[in-house]
Amino acid sequence: MENLEKRKLALVEKLGIFLEKKEQIAPVAARIFSFIILTGKQGTTFEDLVTNLCASKSTISTHLNHLQDLKKLEYFTKPGDRKKYFIVNVDTMLQSIDNMLKEWKSEKQLHEEIKSYKIDVNTILDQEHQFEFGYHDSSIEFLNGAILSITILKESLINNDN
Repeated sequence: MENLEKRKLALVEKLGIFLEKKEQIAPVAARIFSFIILTGKQGTTFEDLVTNLCASKSTISTHLNHLQDLKKLEYFTKPGDRKKYFIVNVDTMLQSIDNMLKEWKSEKQLHEEIKSYKIDVNTILDQEHQFEFGYHDSSIEFLNGAILSITILKESLINNDN
């Protein structure tokens, strides 16, 4: 169990650094978000965050409130327990997935348009100067796979299979 906790805290740091850049949030906020991601559906309490992230109560409180304002986190309570248990807001994950899908579909469309243009240009070029399509074909194939995979993930989140 101790080994798993050490691994979790190491992953909190790695994921925190990644999320700082990706989500453009403060380092402590990124680590709070990471810790909650790695805790899962059981949720984590304010006290757990203070203890495990070695940050002051005011710092944790400030960043926790900010993450809630951004709708990245939500909380639930348990009957007879006054504590809040923080979890990742599924809607935030779905929004992130929708943004990825939009970006990937746009990139795929651009590759298809460029390839179509190059095909038309090739009709007037001699064999030696014609465009090749391997890069575009590979990119389109990759993006099709990525779009399919992330769509399946989105459906599992919507159906609450996570």
